[in-house]
Amino acid sequence: MEESEFVVSQTDGITVSACPVLVDGFAPSGFMWGYYLCIENNTDQKIQLVGKDWNITDENGNSYNDSSVGFKGELPELEPGEYFEFTSETTLNVPNAVFYGSCKFLSEGQEKVKEIRIPTFSLSVPGKKNVPTLH
Repeated sequence: MEESEFVVSQTDGITVSACPVLVDGFAPSGFMWGYYLCIENNTDQKIQLVGKDWNITDENGNSYNDSSVGFKGELPELEPGEYFEFTSETTLNVPNAVFYGSCKFLSEGQEKVKEIRIPTFSLSVPGKKNVPTLH
């Protein structure tokens, strides 16, 4: 299992930390990646995480998108100072890709959904670097 370092981004007082993990670099169906996200509410208001818009673009230019409500059926509410941890996995047919996108949230008392940028990170098998670029 290969682990990368954490990458971090912050939007409007909400911090997102991410870390990809190569679970199986030799799976018959491709390269199995796990990823961990931690979303921290460093604002003075309660927020609710309501969805995501995540993208993966591989080294061949193929794009995959997950625009969905919630996080595995959850719509977490975070008081100031609280955090939410999320893990998932994906299998890619090629050794290199880029993961990027945003999470959607509502601030307490607001009706307009806002976006939190997640940090962009690479899903690159060691020794097989050919990281795609975003256009």
